[in-house]
Amino acid sequence: MGDDERIYAVRTLLFDFVKSPSLRHIRDPHTVSRLAQDIIKSLGRSNNVWRKWNDPRENLLKSALRCWIPIDDMRDFLNEMPGPQLTKTDVAQRQRTFEDEDFSSYPNEEVRESCLKRYTEEKALGTELPAIIGLLQDHVYQEEERIRSERDERYRQQRKEEQRALEARLLSGADCKWTQLSKTQHWFCRVNGRTYRLSPSTDKMWNLYRVAEVDMNEDGALLGKYQRRGDASKVITKLAYQPEPRW
Repeated sequence: MGDDERIYAVRTLLFDFVKSPSLRHIRDPHTVSRLAQDIIKSLGRSNNVWRKWNDPRENLLKSALRCWIPIDDMRDFLNEMPGPQLTKTDVAQRQRTFEDEDFSSYPNEEVRESCLKRYTEEKALGTELPAIIGLLQDHVYQEEERIRSERDERYRQQRKEEQRALEARLLSGADCKWTQLSKTQHWFCRVNGRTYRLSPSTDKMWNLYRVAEVDMNEDGALLGKYQRRGDASKVITKLAYQPEPRW
Protein backbone atom coordinates (compact mmCIF):
# COMPACT_ATOMS: atom_id res chain seq x y z
CA MET A 1 0.00 0.00 0.00
CA GLY A 2 1.46 3.36 -1.08
CA ASP A 3 1.44 6.59 0.94
CA ASP A 4 -1.47 8.05 -1.05
CA GLU A 5 -3.54 4.93 -0.42
CA ARG A 6 -2.75 5.03 3.30
CA ILE A 7 -3.72 8.71 3.53
CA TYR A 8 -6.98 8.03 1.71
CA ALA A 9 -7.80 5.07 3.98
CA VAL A 10 -7.12 7.02 7.19
CA ARG A 11 -9.03 10.07 5.94
CA THR A 12 -12.02 7.88 5.14
CA LEU A 13 -11.98 6.42 8.65
CA LEU A 14 -11.77 9.87 10.24
CA PHE A 15 -14.59 11.26 8.10
CA ASP A 16 -16.78 8.31 9.08
CA PHE A 17 -15.90 8.82 12.74
CA VAL A 18 -16.82 12.52 12.87
CA LYS A 19 -20.10 11.97 11.04
CA SER A 20 -21.70 11.13 14.37
CA PRO A 21 -23.77 14.08 15.69
CA SER A 22 -23.05 12.91 19.25
CA LEU A 23 -20.06 14.46 21.01
CA ARG A 24 -20.45 11.77 23.63
CA HIS A 25 -19.85 9.13 20.97
CA ILE A 26 -16.80 10.93 19.59
CA ARG A 27 -15.25 11.30 23.05
CA ASP A 28 -16.04 7.77 24.20
CA PRO A 29 -12.70 6.09 25.10
CA HIS A 30 -13.79 2.71 23.76
CA THR A 31 -14.85 4.22 20.44
CA VAL A 32 -11.60 6.18 20.13
CA SER A 33 -9.58 3.02 20.87
CA ARG A 34 -11.48 1.16 18.17
CA LEU A 35 -10.77 3.98 15.72
CA ALA A 36 -7.08 3.77 16.57
CA GLN A 37 -7.09 0.04 15.89
CA ASP A 38 -8.85 0.57 12.56
CA ILE A 39 -6.27 3.18 11.56
CA ILE A 40 -3.40 0.85 12.41
CA LYS A 41 -4.99 -1.90 10.32
CA SER A 42 -5.55 0.47 7.41
CA LEU A 43 -1.88 1.41 7.32
CA GLY A 44 -1.00 -2.09 6.31
CA ARG A 45 1.36 -4.59 7.85
CA SER A 46 4.74 -3.09 6.97
CA ASN A 47 5.45 -2.25 10.62
CA ASN A 48 4.12 -5.52 12.03
CA VAL A 49 6.76 -7.32 14.07
CA TRP A 50 5.18 -10.63 13.09
CA ARG A 51 6.53 -10.46 9.57
CA LYS A 52 5.93 -14.09 8.64
CA TRP A 53 2.21 -13.72 9.13
CA ASN A 54 -0.42 -12.63 6.63
CA ASP A 55 -4.20 -12.37 7.04
CA PRO A 56 -5.08 -15.89 5.80
CA ARG A 57 -2.57 -17.48 8.17
CA GLU A 58 -3.71 -15.40 11.13
CA ASN A 59 -7.39 -15.97 10.42
CA LEU A 60 -6.91 -19.73 10.31
CA LEU A 61 -4.93 -19.74 13.55
CA LYS A 62 -7.49 -17.54 15.30
CA SER A 63 -10.31 -19.86 14.24
CA ALA A 64 -8.53 -22.77 15.92
CA LEU A 65 -7.62 -21.10 19.22
CA ARG A 66 -10.03 -23.08 21.41
CA CYS A 67 -9.89 -26.35 19.45
CA TRP A 68 -6.70 -27.93 20.82
CA ILE A 69 -5.17 -28.46 17.37
CA PRO A 70 -1.65 -29.93 17.78
CA ILE A 71 0.94 -27.21 17.13
CA ASP A 72 3.01 -29.41 14.79
CA ASP A 73 0.02 -30.12 12.56
CA MET A 74 -1.02 -26.47 12.57
CA ARG A 75 2.51 -25.43 11.58
CA ASP A 76 2.64 -27.95 8.73
CA PHE A 77 -0.66 -26.75 7.30
CA LEU A 78 0.25 -23.06 7.64
CA ASN A 79 3.51 -23.74 5.81
CA GLU A 80 1.51 -25.01 2.84
CA MET A 81 -0.06 -21.54 2.62
CA PRO A 82 1.71 -18.55 1.00
CA GLY A 83 4.36 -16.98 3.21
CA PRO A 84 7.74 -17.68 4.80
CA GLN A 85 8.30 -21.00 6.54
CA LEU A 86 7.08 -21.05 10.13
CA THR A 87 8.66 -22.94 13.00
CA LYS A 88 6.76 -24.58 15.85
CA THR A 89 7.81 -21.67 18.08
CA ASP A 90 6.48 -19.16 15.52
CA VAL A 91 3.05 -20.77 15.68
CA ALA A 92 2.98 -21.36 19.44
CA GLN A 93 3.96 -17.78 20.29
CA ARG A 94 1.62 -16.20 17.74
CA GLN A 95 -1.19 -18.29 19.17
CA ARG A 96 -0.24 -17.12 22.64
CA THR A 97 -0.41 -13.45 21.64
CA PHE A 98 -3.92 -13.96 20.25
CA GLU A 99 -5.00 -15.65 23.48
CA ASP A 100 -3.53 -12.85 25.57
CA GLU A 101 -5.40 -10.26 23.49
CA ASP A 102 -8.72 -12.01 24.14
CA PHE A 103 -8.96 -14.06 27.32
CA SER A 104 -12.14 -15.75 26.08
CA SER A 105 -10.04 -17.45 23.40
CA TYR A 106 -8.07 -19.54 25.88
CA PRO A 107 -8.77 -23.25 25.31
CA ASN A 108 -10.85 -25.04 27.91
CA GLU A 109 -8.84 -27.79 29.60
CA GLU A 110 -12.05 -29.74 30.26
CA VAL A 111 -12.60 -30.38 26.53
CA ARG A 112 -8.98 -31.06 25.61
CA GLU A 113 -9.16 -34.86 25.65
CA SER A 114 -12.37 -35.06 23.61
CA CYS A 115 -11.06 -32.50 21.08
CA LEU A 116 -7.85 -34.42 20.52
CA LYS A 117 -9.84 -37.65 20.13
CA ARG A 118 -12.10 -36.11 17.49
CA TYR A 119 -9.11 -34.52 15.78
CA THR A 120 -7.26 -37.84 15.56
CA GLU A 121 -10.33 -39.57 14.15
CA GLU A 122 -10.92 -36.93 11.46
CA LYS A 123 -7.23 -36.73 10.54
CA ALA A 124 -7.18 -40.51 10.02
CA LEU A 125 -10.12 -40.14 7.61
CA GLY A 126 -8.18 -37.57 5.62
CA THR A 127 -10.35 -34.57 6.58
CA GLU A 128 -8.72 -31.24 5.74
CA LEU A 129 -7.62 -29.08 8.66
CA PRO A 130 -10.05 -26.15 8.11
CA ALA A 131 -12.94 -28.64 8.06
CA ILE A 132 -11.69 -30.25 11.29
CA ILE A 133 -11.48 -26.82 12.91
CA GLY A 134 -15.11 -26.13 11.99
CA LEU A 135 -16.12 -29.49 13.42
CA LEU A 136 -14.20 -28.88 16.63
CA GLN A 137 -15.68 -25.41 17.06
CA ASP A 138 -19.12 -27.01 17.18
CA HIS A 139 -17.81 -29.79 19.39
CA VAL A 140 -16.31 -27.34 21.91
CA TYR A 141 -19.58 -25.41 22.10
CA GLN A 142 -21.63 -28.57 22.64
CA GLU A 143 -19.21 -29.99 25.20
CA GLU A 144 -19.09 -26.76 27.18
CA GLU A 145 -22.88 -26.62 27.20
CA ARG A 146 -22.99 -30.21 28.42
CA ILE A 147 -20.41 -29.53 31.12
CA ARG A 148 -22.24 -26.39 32.21
CA SER A 149 -25.55 -28.27 32.35
CA GLU A 150 -24.05 -31.11 34.38
CA ARG A 151 -22.40 -28.66 36.74
CA ASP A 152 -25.69 -26.82 37.25
CA GLU A 153 -27.49 -30.09 37.91
CA ARG A 154 -24.86 -31.15 40.46
CA TYR A 155 -25.26 -27.79 42.17
CA ARG A 156 -29.05 -28.16 42.28
CA GLN A 157 -28.73 -31.66 43.73
CA GLN A 158 -26.22 -30.44 46.28
CA ARG A 159 -28.58 -27.64 47.30
CA LYS A 160 -31.44 -30.13 47.68
CA GLU A 161 -29.30 -32.41 49.83
CA GLU A 162 -28.21 -29.49 51.98
CA GLN A 163 -31.85 -28.42 52.34
CA ARG A 164 -32.91 -31.93 53.36
CA ALA A 165 -30.08 -32.07 55.90
CA LEU A 166 -31.10 -28.72 57.36
CA GLU A 167 -34.74 -29.78 57.62
CA ALA A 168 -33.73 -33.04 59.29
CA ARG A 169 -31.58 -31.15 61.77
CA LEU A 170 -34.38 -28.70 62.53
CA LEU A 171 -36.97 -31.45 63.02
CA SER A 172 -34.60 -33.47 65.21
CA GLY A 173 -34.52 -30.69 67.79
CA ALA A 174 -30.89 -29.68 67.22
CA ASP A 175 -29.73 -26.10 66.99
CA CYS A 176 -29.70 -24.92 63.37
CA LYS A 177 -29.53 -21.80 61.25
CA TRP A 178 -32.50 -20.36 59.38
CA THR A 179 -34.21 -23.14 57.46
CA GLN A 180 -37.21 -22.84 55.18
CA LEU A 181 -39.39 -25.92 55.25
CA SER A 182 -40.40 -27.20 51.83
CA LYS A 183 -43.42 -25.54 50.23
CA THR A 184 -43.86 -22.95 52.99
CA GLN A 185 -43.08 -19.26 53.39
CA HIS A 186 -41.94 -19.72 56.98
CA TRP A 187 -38.34 -19.89 58.20
CA PHE A 188 -37.25 -21.55 61.44
CA CYS A 189 -34.06 -21.52 63.44
CA ARG A 190 -33.03 -22.92 66.80
CA VAL A 191 -30.44 -21.35 69.08
CA ASN A 192 -29.59 -22.68 72.55
CA GLY A 193 -32.48 -25.08 72.27
CA ARG A 194 -35.00 -22.31 71.60
CA THR A 195 -37.04 -22.30 68.41
CA TYR A 196 -37.89 -19.15 66.45
CA ARG A 197 -40.05 -18.62 63.40
CA LEU A 198 -40.05 -15.88 60.78
CA SER A 199 -43.35 -15.44 58.95
CA PRO A 200 -44.01 -12.96 56.13
CA SER A 201 -46.40 -10.14 56.92
CA THR A 202 -48.79 -8.35 54.59
CA ASP A 203 -46.56 -5.25 54.51
CA LYS A 204 -43.57 -7.22 53.15
CA MET A 205 -41.89 -7.41 56.54
CA TRP A 206 -41.05 -10.44 58.70
CA ASN A 207 -42.75 -11.24 62.00
CA LEU A 208 -40.43 -12.96 64.47
CA TYR A 209 -42.03 -15.45 66.87
CA ARG A 210 -40.71 -17.54 69.72
CA VAL A 211 -42.45 -20.91 69.29
CA ALA A 212 -42.50 -24.19 71.17
CA GLU A 213 -42.37 -26.44 68.09
CA VAL A 214 -41.80 -26.38 64.36
CA ASP A 215 -45.41 -25.63 63.53
CA MET A 216 -46.62 -23.16 60.89
CA ASN A 217 -49.96 -22.75 62.66
CA GLU A 218 -48.68 -22.05 66.16
CA ASP A 219 -49.17 -18.42 67.15
CA GLY A 220 -46.20 -18.20 69.50
CA ALA A 221 -44.96 -15.02 71.12
CA LEU A 222 -44.41 -12.14 68.71
CA LEU A 223 -40.95 -10.70 69.38
CA GLY A 224 -40.89 -8.04 66.69
CA LYS A 225 -41.15 -7.15 63.03
CA TYR A 226 -38.08 -6.86 60.81
CA GLN A 227 -37.22 -6.04 57.23
CA ARG A 228 -34.53 -8.73 56.79
CA ARG A 229 -33.67 -12.08 58.31
CA GLY A 230 -30.30 -10.68 59.29
CA ASP A 231 -31.97 -8.08 61.51
CA ALA A 232 -33.95 -10.81 63.26
CA SER A 233 -30.82 -12.92 63.68
CA LYS A 234 -29.11 -10.13 65.62
CA VAL A 235 -32.04 -10.00 68.03
CA ILE A 236 -32.08 -13.78 68.45
CA THR A 237 -28.36 -13.82 69.24
CA LYS A 238 -29.09 -11.59 72.24
CA LEU A 239 -32.32 -13.30 73.33
CA ALA A 240 -31.32 -16.93 73.01
CA TYR A 241 -28.97 -16.89 76.01
CA GLN A 242 -31.08 -14.75 78.31
CA PRO A 243 -33.31 -16.35 80.95
CA GLU A 244 -36.49 -17.80 79.46
CA PRO A 245 -39.29 -15.22 79.43
CA ARG A 246 -42.51 -16.20 81.12
CA TRP A 247 -45.61 -16.11 78.92
